[in-house]
Amino acid sequence: MTSTSEQPILVAATTGEPEVNPYLMGVYAPVGEEIDASDLEVIGQIPADLNGVYLRNGPNPRFEPEGRYHWFDGDGMIHAVHLENGKARYRNRWVRTKAFEAESEAGKALWKGVMESPRGNPFGNTHGLNVKDSANTDLIFHRGQVLSTWYMCGTPYAVDPLSLETLGAEDFLGTLVGDMMAHPKVDERTGEMFWFDYGPRPPYLRYGVISADGKVASTTEIELPGPRLPHDMAITENHAILMDLPLIQDLEAARNGRHRLRFDRSLPSRFGVLPRYGNGSQIRWFEASPCYIYHVVNSWEQGEEIVLDVCRVQRPQPRADAHTPLAKMLSYLRLDASLHRYRFNLRTGQCLENQLDDDNTEFPSVDSRVVGGRNRFSYAVHISPDSTLKFDGLVCYDNRAGTKTEHRFGPGRWGSEAPFAPRDGAAADSDDGYLVTFVQDEREGRSELDIFDAADLAAGPVARVLLPQRVPLGFHATWVRADQLEPSCN
Repeated sequence: MTSTSEQPILVAATTGEPEVNPYLMGVYAPVGEEIDASDLEVIGQIPADLNGVYLRNGPNPRFEPEGRYHWFDGDGMIHAVHLENGKARYRNRWVRTKAFEAESEAGKALWKGVMESPRGNPFGNTHGLNVKDSANTDLIFHRGQVLSTWYMCGTPYAVDPLSLETLGAEDFLGTLVGDMMAHPKVDERTGEMFWFDYGPRPPYLRYGVISADGKVASTTEIELPGPRLPHDMAITENHAILMDLPLIQDLEAARNGRHRLRFDRSLPSRFGVLPRYGNGSQIRWFEASPCYIYHVVNSWEQGEEIVLDVCRVQRPQPRADAHTPLAKMLSYLRLDASLHRYRFNLRTGQCLENQLDDDNTEFPSVDSRVVGGRNRFSYAVHISPDSTLKFDGLVCYDNRAGTKTEHRFGPGRWGSEAPFAPRDGAAADSDDGYLVTFVQDEREGRSELDIFDAADLAAGPVARVLLPQRVPLGFHATWVRADQLEPSCN
């Protein structure tokens, strides 16, 4: 077991604001130890044909924050459970970013968060956004390693999926110039990875491809009318889909070095379709009703059309009754999204859209082997009506049958993103596998890894792996199969 000397931070830093920050307390409170534990207690039985590792990223500040703390500010920490031959072992590690190492050397926080002025922060990202890049958002498996990414576009950090050792900033054999957004897309059939970066200064958007040999093979600038905040993208067999959404960066604030957003309902949502290796001049824009989209479910080609499924947010801004900075932050984090489908006709230029479900669901996933191809099943978490962001259940959507299956974790129990984990040897795009998620029991002060049969979600977990420490609520997760881990084993 290894550990750090820092204790969990239970209260917000004193700033004169009378409100208590819930994202530093209770189920969100950071943990202060990095530990290893094996032969974990199991309620039920871990399926013998489920082998691989579940990893989840999230914010976990190491030091007491400077100023008002935003949930997005915390240092990235990865929690992982490796399942092998019916046994489970747990490990957690901070992502050793450049900023993390600087603060570790100083023994205190050096950066103020996104709710404060960034003046005086040591450094930011390549685009000059002087906010701490904490690599706390997503985890993407590519070429034998996991990339830990940051939501506002930063440096991808390579992490070993088993040891969780930070291998360093990933520059793709010296070919990556600039940053990478939080959710690059990997085509497991070709080995390619697709990404973009963006910022408050021109070029506002760049799109690129990492080839199967691990080098940047293509980059192009995408013309936009001004700075935007795109969060995700999609791919199909032959195309990439980028977004220009009306959640825009405040230019005056950007000139003063601040990060401030506003939602402009007078602008349409625009979706840009271009060939995978195309350049900016080849992009075709399709317009739809104004919204914001954090996360794409999947996209595929169907005849002359491209079909895009997303979790669509209708009100991506603080609520009108939120008057203090902290209250605005809390209301902004409270997602209000639903499953939505767009169809882009490449022959006529027509865009059709319709809502597929009215439940509040987000953090979607599909079988990673079918990203960019037509999928039958998709999975998401259900958003609790609580004032802070919590996941109170799981949902499975069946595209072919037009049905959904649900599971609720129960009172005081909150989950994490639940990627699909195929049964060993299972065919792609079937429900022959499992959903895996961390669940934190608020009443017991305990965390566990719950395993569900994807074909019978409503039946509840087939196994519950009790964890040796609490796992704070966090962001995105991934499942890495045993056959993908083989090159990493040593």
